[in-house]
Amino acid sequence: MAEALQLTVGERTVRLSNPNKVYFPERGWTKLDVAQYYLAVGDGILRALRDRPTTLERYPDGVTGESFFQKRAPANLPDWIPTGRIRFPSGRHADEICPTEPAAVIWAANLGCITFHPWPVRRRDLEHPDELRIDLDPQPGTDYTDAVRTAQELHGLLDELQLRGWPKTSGGRGLHVFVPIDPEWTFVQVRRAAIAIARELERRMPEQVTSAWWKEERGTKIFVDYNQTARDRTIACAYSLRPTPHGSVSAPLRWEELQDARPQDFDLMTMQQRFAELGDLHADMDQYPCRLDHALELAARDEHEHGLGDLPYPPDHPKMEGEPLRVQPSRAKRKPTTP
Repeated sequence: MAEALQLTVGERTVRLSNPNKVYFPERGWTKLDVAQYYLAVGDGILRALRDRPTTLERYPDGVTGESFFQKRAPANLPDWIPTGRIRFPSGRHADEICPTEPAAVIWAANLGCITFHPWPVRRRDLEHPDELRIDLDPQPGTDYTDAVRTAQELHGLLDELQLRGWPKTSGGRGLHVFVPIDPEWTFVQVRRAAIAIARELERRMPEQVTSAWWKEERGTKIFVDYNQTARDRTIACAYSLRPTPHGSVSAPLRWEELQDARPQDFDLMTMQQRFAELGDLHADMDQYPCRLDHALELAARDEHEHGLGDLPYPPDHPKMEGEPLRVQPSRAKRKPTTP
């Protein structure tokens, strides 16, 4: 392995060990390539991470090796990288890194961090999300073009609810739409708004969209994963590399680009050129915080007029008040046998 490099990042010097270690074997891209990528998109990814508790998805031996999610800040964390103490649904807590400068991203990349998963909160207020994150997840038999059709309907729905969404590719087959919101609502309320949006999309596109939590009920549709708004659930941030063989990127888009853009258009190399030409397409996102009043009114109507209450939480989440039975429908229908 080559000797370590010292990279100048802003006012910091960050050590990069084993810069020639191959991280993406199919493309031949190394740890140094990863670091240089994050330097090139530094303003964009820092905008997405700034002051947010962040889980690191680490691949110390590259994307074909072992991986793990690191929630707690490493013991060797530099004193210039702050942390935020987040609380898990179990009641436990952890101090996660909260990047405030590009050097923190490069420091994490040196640890083999490929993907960054920030919480939808800032360290100054860890109980009130400032982003509503909508995950359009293609189920088997559907693909990115189906997610695009759903996103286009979602765009109009958000306008009706006086919400402004900012789309990006997931880095895989799906799409994410982030809505900046005033940090006035709890995780439970933000999740309730996401459920209402999912149900309304399902009503408008019943053959294409589902809000069903159980896979056996989803069919060949786009699943609006409302549980990505539950506490302790995170989504890869804009400009994050993804651990795919071709080094894909979660790429911010303009709404008018959705129809023609394809996930494979955006990788470690092509995104650097795109960023140099266009900058961060979501740079001013935080300047347009929205209110959830109309989405929560929609949730209230669903409950009062249609009897549609809460939906199941993830299996590792504590039972919540008003949550339906967390039982797979096919199992719930089984009748006990008579001895």
